[in-house]
Amino acid sequence: MNTHEIQSLAELVEADKTHECRGVGKDNVCIKVVAAAQLPSRFGDFQVVAFWNNRDNKEHAAFVHGDVLGYEDVPIRMHSECLTGDAIGSLRCDCRDQLEASLLALGKMERGVLFYLRQEGRGIGLLNKIRAYTLQDQGMDTVEANLALGFRDDERDYSIAAHMIHSLRIKSVKLMTNNPKKIDGLKALGVNVSGRIPLIIPSNPHNDFYLKTKAGKSGHMMDNLA
Repeated sequence: MNTHEIQSLAELVEADKTHECRGVGKDNVCIKVVAAAQLPSRFGDFQVVAFWNNRDNKEHAAFVHGDVLGYEDVPIRMHSECLTGDAIGSLRCDCRDQLEASLLALGKMERGVLFYLRQEGRGIGLLNKIRAYTLQDQGMDTVEANLALGFRDDERDYSIAAHMIHSLRIKSVKLMTNNPKKIDGLKALGVNVSGRIPLIIPSNPHNDFYLKTKAGKSGHMMDNLA
């Protein structure tokens, strides 16, 4: 099946059964769309798309609202997994608030995608994230804690996300983010980022220092915290 003939996610799943490529990024990541299904949610009607990749054993997903195949300027959110925030509602971060705000916004748009990436703790994993929390409890900020554990401020790689975008035949994206590293990371991997949609979340007493660290040390564009 040729790319121009693909009209639906179901057809894309069928076409990707034989997909092979040289891969994306330094690890030559190759992605296959393996399943898609309807997913009505409290944020609107979505389709959930499951992806296989040759790099890790993690199962990444996209939540698609409307028709995105072959479109330009598609609003997207790249959301990195946060068990403590997304599932438990931790107030130490703004992850769950960002997740819900993104889905609510995308659900009201004509089309859009939220990519759910299994990159817990900015890529250091759940166990190390909790170790970093312990150091933060002792007075370090998020950047200092990651460095103390032997990691960079942000260990995330966007090769999988870039291929997921290409797999959905999206020609260009408007990225819902405050993080310029996400924009630069996608551009470096061949994604046409045509614009940015700010995602400003009010702070609370538990995450105010965390958010100010993201703005002050990690370069996040968060004018509300200036």
